[in-house]
Amino acid sequence: MKIKLVVSALLVATGFFPAVSVLAADSYPNRPIRVLVPNGAGSSVDTLTRIVTNHLGGVLGQQLVIDNRAGAGGIIGMEIAKDANPDGYTLIAATTAASTIARLLVKNPTYHPVNDYESVVEYAETLNVLVTAISLPVKTVPEFIAYAKSGKKPFNMASAGVGSQSHLSGAYFLQKAHIEALHVPYKGGGASSASLVSGESQWSLIPSGAAMTHVAAKRIRAIGHSLNRPTTLLPADVKPIADTIPGFNYTGWMGFFAPKGTPKPVIDKVRSAVAKTMELPDVKKAMAFQATEIIIRGPAEFRKEVEQSMVENAALIKTVGLKATN
Repeated sequence: MKIKLVVSALLVATGFFPAVSVLAADSYPNRPIRVLVPNGAGSSVDTLTRIVTNHLGGVLGQQLVIDNRAGAGGIIGMEIAKDANPDGYTLIAATTAASTIARLLVKNPTYHPVNDYESVVEYAETLNVLVTAISLPVKTVPEFIAYAKSGKKPFNMASAGVGSQSHLSGAYFLQKAHIEALHVPYKGGGASSASLVSGESQWSLIPSGAAMTHVAAKRIRAIGHSLNRPTTLLPADVKPIADTIPGFNYTGWMGFFAPKGTPKPVIDKVRSAVAKTMELPDVKKAMAFQATEIIIRGPAEFRKEVEQSMVENAALIKTVGLKATN
């Protein structure tokens, strides 16, 4: 026991522990990395995460394996991620919805997006697209609002689930437009988009990553978006909702968290690799096709973004009257 104590004291005194971390970072990664996605396959989060990880593996020199853990608006996946081993071999696809919105809609949240994870890097800002079933006879936001006020049924608003980005942005839009719709929550963005393609639902204000493949194939129609300014990421005839409802603005963010306690040198290596990945032409092209803007924020700046998101979404949830459940 005395020998162990003496060795430990020497390690601390000589600063050898940080050196061990650096050596570990030098050899990292030496096996595949799990990327835990708290959303289902086909969702915007899944789509955008795969665009990044398919190329990030080449930059890091190891395969990244997607592990979809959908459920409860992302809460299930976030809980699993919280308890993962902080060795750098689990990354978390972090989003506005799962990290901040979903936990605000339960009375006793089991995780905190700042206190329980390491912020690694933000890489994208996501807008929401107002999309309709092809059968809905509207092509602009004013026509859509007029149709809603006509009272024709069915008029179902699809979302990726209670607490999802599409749920909150849709509720916000309903309030600002002074219209009503039946909210139909699905199990993930893939199922939500499919309901629009089939005509089971009539509309959704859905993250662009879950919408644009269907829009490009003319399976659903895009008629507006949630940025408060025009964007070249969408066709010119897809106008800002703010052109019709002044001040309307809603965006989300995406990045990577790591389990709390993941070594800083590992976090720095992942951040640097992601920044390099987002500069690749194929990644830029794929993100643009999904109408997603690339934005790089390091750990400290990303953490501030998450904190601000918590405040803004808490205020928005209160404004639209959504209630926390058990």
